[in-house]
Parts: sequence; C-alpha cells; structure tokens
Amino acid sequence: MVQLTNIYKQHGSQILFRDASCQILPGTHTGLVGPNGAGKTTVFRLIAGEEEPDTGEVILPKNKTIGYFSQEVGEMSGRSALEEVMATCGSTVHLAAEMKEMEAAMCEPQSDDAMAALLERYGTAVEEFEHMEGYDLDSRAQAVLTGLGIGPDRYNHPVESFSGGWKMRIALASILTFKPDVLLLDEPTNHLDVESIVWLEEWLSSEFNGALLMTSHDRDFMNRVVSRVIEVANTAVTTYGGNYDFYERERDIRLEQLIASHKRQQDMLAKEEEFIARFAARASHAAQVQSRVKKLEKIERIEIPAEEKIVRFGFAEPPRSGDDVAAFEGLGKVWMTPNGEEKPVFHGVTGMVKRLNKIAVVGVNGAGKSTLLKIMAGQIEATTGSMTIGANVEIGYFSQHAMELLDPRKSIFETMQDYMPLATIGQIRNLLGAFLFSGDSVEKRIENLSGGEKSRVVLATILARPVNFLILDEPTNHLDIRSREMLLETLKNFGGTIVLVSHDRHFLRLLVDRVFEVDHGEMRVYEGNYDYYLSKSHHTAGCR
Repeated sequence: MVQLTNIYKQHGSQILFRDASCQILPGTHTGLVGPNGAGKTTVFRLIAGEEEPDTGEVILPKNKTIGYFSQEVGEMSGRSALEEVMATCGSTVHLAAEMKEMEAAMCEPQSDDAMAALLERYGTAVEEFEHMEGYDLDSRAQAVLTGLGIGPDRYNHPVESFSGGWKMRIALASILTFKPDVLLLDEPTNHLDVESIVWLEEWLSSEFNGALLMTSHDRDFMNRVVSRVIEVANTAVTTYGGNYDFYERERDIRLEQLIASHKRQQDMLAKEEEFIARFAARASHAAQVQSRVKKLEKIERIEIPAEEKIVRFGFAEPPRSGDDVAAFEGLGKVWMTPNGEEKPVFHGVTGMVKRLNKIAVVGVNGAGKSTLLKIMAGQIEATTGSMTIGANVEIGYFSQHAMELLDPRKSIFETMQDYMPLATIGQIRNLLGAFLFSGDSVEKRIENLSGGEKSRVVLATILARPVNFLILDEPTNHLDIRSREMLLETLKNFGGTIVLVSHDRHFLRLLVDRVFEVDHGEMRVYEGNYDYYLSKSHHTAGCR
C-alpha cells in the first residue's frame, strides 16, 4: 500500500536515511521505533506528503485517504468539540448536504429525462456516502469523543474552552472518526489516562481495518496494538515481524550475530593485511599481494552501530525516615471556580504511607490524583481533614510544573551544579550520564531541550539531593521507552519511599507494591501490586 524505496534524506549536516526502504501493507498495524532524532517524524512527514526525499521514491496508494495525527495541534476555534471532530469529515458532511438538496429536487416536477439523471446522480452519491460510513458519522464521532474521555456533557462546549491536552484528544478523535485508509499516529497516548488508552487499544484492534503506522512510548500499548515493527536507526530502516517485546529480543539477537560477523571479518582482514605487509617488498609474491589488495578493496566492511551506553550511577543511600512517612485522615479538597462556585474534588480520604512503600495513585482524569499528591508534598492545603508527615522525612516532589521553573538560560551542567555545589565535575557528569546526558549534550541550554529532556533534568535534580520520600506526578510523561526503562531501574533501586501517578501500566506493574485508587470523590486502598489491583478492581478486563 505505502512503499518507501531507496530513500536518502538529510537535514542540515545530519544524514537521516541512506538507501532506506520499507513497506506499510494493507490492514497491518505497525510500530515505528528508534532513538529521538533518528527520523521517525520524518517518515511520517514523507508519507503524509509534508516532506520529500532528497533521492528515492515514496509510493502512495491511489484513491486512498491518509490521516496524520501529530503532536502539533493547529488552531481550533469557532466550533463545539463535536463539530470540530465532524469537520474533519468535511467531504462526508458536504455530500450529505448535496443528497438533501437532491432529495428536495426529487419532489419538484421535472421531465422524465431530468428525473432519471437526478436519480442516477443520487444513486452514485448514496453509494459513495455509504462507503464513507456517512450514515453513522454523528454517532461515530460521539462514541470516539466519549472513548477519549469527552462525554456528552461536553460535546457542545466550545473548543476554545479546552486545555492543550484536551485539544490533543479532540484532534485525535477527529482523525479516528475520519477512519482513513492509512492512519499515521505520532504518540497518540500522550495526554491520555489509562481508561482512554485501553479504549484506544480496543478501538484500533476491533474498529480500524486500515493500515496503521504509529509511535508510542507506552510499551504495553505497543505490544497490544502492533504486529510489525519498523526500526529507524543509524541511517537505516529495518523491519521486524512481531510486537515490541519480539522486536527487542530479535534486535538483540541480530546485534549479537552482527558483532560475531564483525569479529570474524576483522580477524580475516588482519590476516590478509599481515600477509600484504609481510610480502609487499618481495617480487616473488607481487601477484599474490596485488590479488589480496584488490580483494580487500572489494570487501564491504561490517559496521557495528554506535552503542547507546547507559551509565549506572550509585545514588547515596537516603537518610532513614520514621516508619510512618505520611498519615492523612478525612482529607477533603474543594476548589473555587472563577464564578465563585465550589467544586468538590474528593472527601473523607484516609490512608497511611509506610517507609519503603512504592505506591501508585490511580483514577480517571479529574479524580484528584494530582491534588492528593500536592497536599502530601505541602504544595497546597486540604480543605478538610489532616495530613501528618513523619519524622525525618525529606520530600522530593516532581510535577510537570517543575519543568517551567528551570532557568532557560543555563546549561544542563550549570543547572546540576546549582543543586550539587560541592560535587566534582566527574560526579556531576556521572549523575547526568545516568539520566542519558553525556559528552557535549550536558552543555545544551535548558531553553533548547525537549519536554522529555527537561523531565530528565528535573528528575536528576531531585535525586541529587538526600531525599527519602519521592512524590512523582506523571514522571513518565514525555519520556521515550529507553528513558522510562532508565527511570524504572533508578526507582526500583531507590532506598526510600515513593508515591506516584503514572499512566504507564508496564512501569507501574514492575514498580509498585500498593495502590491508592481515587474514585468518585473517595479513596480505596489495595494492599498488593498493580496486577493485584487490576484483579480486584473493575478495570480487570481492559487493563490486563
């Protein structure tokens, strides 16, 4: 259906692709993976027609539609959420209006020939309208919006009233409702809660029959949705038949085989070069020497891709806190709206955080998860109830807002120096290496960093201090899979207490040992890991 053949593409001095080829086959669900900056977004833009290759060919299917969801949401204004979603299917809406006009014309007196021509045009329009699934457009748009967390009570709200994250959901709903023949999704799970992610998994698996190409930093989502993986790395494009876990295993096997082949070739080259050096000056061996020189010139050298080294940083053991880290009883929070109305978030929340607990706080968007974390961290006051922090507890708090507090003019290294004034250059570089900053990258200014890079800087500043109680609100947001694995290992080895909110189920499954669920203004405590919570709660079917 979609074919990229012998693509060469260069951005500035960086070569993204050299003789790269791949196919997106009809009806297949394919994951697009690779390091940041390797060219994943460029692949999307080539297929969407927003960029052209320097050389090579992009072959697109004729008379097929392509839908592209990216992280760049355009201007939205002048419509309700439902109207914005349906506007993407403009041709369908336009055709529906034409059919109504034709239906009205049929009621008017006209000649037999004119009526016959009108009926023929109407029949063609009906056939096309049915192909577009136009008859269920309205109900389809409503179902998609609801699945992504925008219920009937907000269908008619103006799009201007929605925050950036919710506008992303509206943009995603628009593409899904459109149901193109080729669907390109760039990080569709960003800004979604677990319920919406699970709904999207099921929709893509059961409702979408076209060709899908997607990126996602959510390992569970990738595993459940894709059956093929295309890797973009080292100017090459490589296809793997399987989900993300299969890709990781197969990639490692192929790398081992490549390293073994490289070693055999290096041994052979060394022997040939030794022979040439040894007998180059002897006339009796001149023919043999020349023959081997020509042989070496024709051999295509096996190259080992640059290794992505992960530095293991030995974090100091945090100071010991009391056994009771945080206790709260009868907590309630009420926000005041701009209109002066009270908006209750939760009430009567009671619980205890014990030393060395690793607790996930879960619940739908708007349930009050972040509010509860802010109260624990001392960022805001509860409206009712009491919160007690235990003896010798040192809190490290991460929120998305923390990224905005970084000084944009400073480099990554200078930022860390502010938090570690007594540390040596080597110690700071080692810590930054553990958070995937190495070499010259530590000199990058904060203002030039991506969201994921800023998140890693903030996390590094928190863990550089002697804290023993980490309160983390969406620390996995903006992080790619490799960064999430780094953070997961760091938190698993952390010798203190953790309370966190995250929508990454793989992350929670491997980290937490207790779950606090905030639901309909109340909190339930599950004394077990994330799988235990899923087995005991109403989320069992979708989240497993």
